[in-house]
Amino acid sequence: MPDIHVSAAVIVDDDGRVLVVRKEGTTTFMQPGGKPEPGESPAQTLIRELHEELGLLLEERDLRPLGTFASAAANEPGHRVVAEAFATTVDPEAVTVQAELAELRWITREGTSRRSPWHR
Repeated sequence: MPDIHVSAAVIVDDDGRVLVVRKEGTTTFMQPGGKPEPGESPAQTLIRELHEELGLLLEERDLRPLGTFASAAANEPGHRVVAEAFATTVDPEAVTVQAELAELRWITREGTSRRSPWHR
C-alpha cells in the first residue's frame, strides 16, 4: 500500500474542543494539515498548511510534537497516510475556512462517534 506523508495538527481550544476539517468534495472530517513541499520539515509543512487552510499564523515553538501515526487514507483508496502530528492551542475566533477546505467543526469527546479513536 503506497504511503502519503503529511503533517497534521491536533488543535484544541481553551474549552478542550478539538478542531476537525473537511475538504471540498469529501465527506470525512480529519485533522488539519497537509503534504510537504520539497525541503520542508514536518513542522514547516504544518505551519504553511495551517496558514493556507485556516489563516493561522504559528511558529515552530507553538507546536508540540506528538509522534508519527499511520492509517488507511480516507480520500485515497489503497493508500496509507503517515502523519507527523503536532499539538497546539488556538482561539477559535482566529480560525477561518480557506483554500480547499469546505467546513470546520470544533468537537468534544462526547460529540464523537463510536468509531472515533477517542471513544472508550
